[in-house]
Order: sequence, then structure tokens, then C-alpha cells
Amino acid sequence: MALRARALTTALICTLAACSPGGLGPSSETPYAPGTAMGEGVDGLLVGHRLMAAGEYELALKAYYRAAADQGATVDVLSAIGSADLKLGRLGQAEQVLRRATEKDETFVPAWNNLGVVLMEQNKPAEAARVFRIAYGLDSGQSDAIRQNLRHALAKSEKPDYDPPEDRPFKLVRRGVGEYLLLTER
Repeated sequence: MALRARALTTALICTLAACSPGGLGPSSETPYAPGTAMGEGVDGLLVGHRLMAAGEYELALKAYYRAAADQGATVDVLSAIGSADLKLGRLGQAEQVLRRATEKDETFVPAWNNLGVVLMEQNKPAEAARVFRIAYGLDSGQSDAIRQNLRHALAKSEKPDYDPPEDRPFKLVRRGVGEYLLLTER
């Protein structure tokens, strides 16, 4: 009998606890889940810059696209999208977006510098040197990074990375019936 009384008491306590007005119960106003949070969201450019610094380039690109939807295709947004595409190895897309950024504002130094980096990655050192010269001029020579990029592009355009083929004479030596060996002289 004592066991049955305990079970009945426990069931009664659980039933009363479920009827109490606080806790995690649904609101009496509506049966639906609560709506979106009120207030302003964080700037997509700021979020994207933080994600780029953390190495999360794909997420940064999504944040930059959200910023473009909110702010429009400003030169800052286009330059940021181009930078994220560059980090993701999407060189063709990065070049297109960065060219749009330089057309939108011809004095925006980061877009010119990043365009030069894209051109260097595409093995176009002569065009990259031209772009770095523009960035260096607009920056008035203040940035060491742009100066280094320009030096690297000029050096690479003056001297290619490959060695020209050497014209070395060769000899054809017979090794048997129908077998020949090609030897080069040093």
C-alpha cells in the first residue's frame, strides 16, 4: 500500500508541475515559434573582414555578398569580394570583380593592389607591374607591401622563372641491329 501511495503522490506532483504557469511552456498569445530578433544586424563587411582574418574565406565571401545586398556594390564591397575570391583560388572571378572595383573608384588603392596580386598569380607579371605602379602612385609610396609587390613584378617581368633551353649537340650511337642510343654532349 505504501508503494502505491508513493506512486500516486509522484504522479500528482508531476501533473501539478506541468500545469504551473512558468517554465518552458508555450506562450498563450500564439501557437507559433517566436519571430526574428529585433534590432540591427552587424555590418556584413565587418563580419567578412573578421572571417578573412580567421581564415574562413568561404564564410567571408557569403558575408560580403550580404553586405552587397544591404549596401549595394560599393568599391569596398567589390574589393572585399575580390579578395575573398583570390584567397579561395578563384582567380578569374577575382580579376573580374577587382576590375569592376577599380572602374567604380579609380583611386581605391586596395583594389589596385589586389588586382596586381591576382595578375601575378595568373603569371602576368608585366600587366601586374603596371597595376602595382598605379597602386604605388595612388598610395604615394607609403605602403611597403605595395612597394615589395612592385619590385617582385618588375623582377619577374624582366627575368622569367624558366631557363632557356640549351642547344647541346647530340650523337646517335648504334647499339645493335635496329637499336640506337641518343647521347648528349656536355
